[in-house]
Amino acid sequence: MTTMIDLKRVINGEIEPPACDKTLGIQVTSAVAGKAICSWNVDERFLNGHQVVMGGFITSAADITMAYSMASILETNQGFASINLQTTFLRPLYIGTALIESTIVKKGRKTCYVEASISQNGQQVAKITSSVMVL
Repeated sequence: MTTMIDLKRVINGEIEPPACDKTLGIQVTSAVAGKAICSWNVDERFLNGHQVVMGGFITSAADITMAYSMASILETNQGFASINLQTTFLRPLYIGTALIESTIVKKGRKTCYVEASISQNGQQVAKITSSVMVL
């Protein structure tokens, strides 16, 4: 069994990010007080048959960024898990750099409501919402 990766240490640049971050090429820019910003260098590996990024990759990139929002507010002994995840696609995402921003909108004792937005070239591509259980 492997040990969990402490995302706060990833944020601080002390350790390498999880494999999913590396696979997608997500880079954490900042994660403080429930807000996280990541960049994503999108390449042809993520394109579908229409030559735009497949929605599942977009949702995964947002989910990763939301995890950094959560990590920025939790105590050392706390973990978290997504309860649901919903994505609304507003326009296609193409090869290039995408910006992902995530904010915890409501923090409860056991559940947080988190919103994320993905944009490219100043235009919003997708809006993602999630309920996250604090463990």
